[in-house]
Amino acid sequence: MNPSDSRSSTHDAEADARNDTIRIYVNGDIVPKSEAKVSVYDSGFMLGDGVWEGLRLYNGRFAFLEEHLDRLYDAAKAIDLEIGLTPGALTEALYDTVRANDMHEDVHARLMVTRGLKRKPFQDPRLSRDGATIVIIAEFSAPAAGVLETGLSLHTVPFVRGLPVTQDPKLNSHSKLNCILAGIHAIKAGADEALMLDPHGFVNTTNSTNFFIVRRGEVWTSTGDYCLNGITRKKVIEICRVEGIPVFERNYSPVDAYSADEAFVTGTFGAQTPVTEIDGRTIGDGKPGPMFRCLRELYEDLVARDCETRAWSR
Repeated sequence: MNPSDSRSSTHDAEADARNDTIRIYVNGDIVPKSEAKVSVYDSGFMLGDGVWEGLRLYNGRFAFLEEHLDRLYDAAKAIDLEIGLTPGALTEALYDTVRANDMHEDVHARLMVTRGLKRKPFQDPRLSRDGATIVIIAEFSAPAAGVLETGLSLHTVPFVRGLPVTQDPKLNSHSKLNCILAGIHAIKAGADEALMLDPHGFVNTTNSTNFFIVRRGEVWTSTGDYCLNGITRKKVIEICRVEGIPVFERNYSPVDAYSADEAFVTGTFGAQTPVTEIDGRTIGDGKPGPMFRCLRELYEDLVARDCETRAWSR
């Protein structure tokens, strides 16, 4: 076994045999996993030309659904991609997919929209004339319990989240090679995931999630100028403000991160996941800290309240 295979990830999930027989939404049809296919001429396969969202199902409802869809449609507009479905129709497609799989809890859905089929295998977006390709993959996906106790190790990598004039990091695009290379670099260095800096050398984000530190009772995260402004990130900031916990979106360096009392990452899949090591330095006492546990509990309460306002998915 490759030693890197034993490392953790913020997306580690408990094994679930039900995923072998899930049904997947592809352009209006919900088909068995083995039949869920797109063309080699699809813009997403050929060029990474598309946008996506990850959503989580709690007790039969998608949490923060409107905010996820708003971000998707904003991203589609930014890249001049016509989704072809209203938010209401896309909502129906999401719930149709989980109903077809009898899903209610511990479910993660990936909603992907590409520019669709190309007439020729070239980059020009005008070659995509047949409308968007829309795919929804919903899986039974409970976050692995172990990583919540051991935490993640991060390694600072030379790959940065760049300026908006290159590829705006605020876009949740299918073009993830920069982040994949960052992840590979970290894994080769023996860490779980990559800590990425911004173009000025300040701590920014990881290759797949947003990053926070805790110092002397204060919660710090990056300015958000050079990273995907995650919805879970936003909710943690809102929780801190409501609860009177000092929270700052600011520039800070790896030195500040090394000496932090706690660190954690946020994302739709894992909500909040502790970080216990950065570049070989133990963070705090090397265990998930009290602020992490407090914010995770408050976030769970917020999710429950949000989902209570939504219609049951049956």
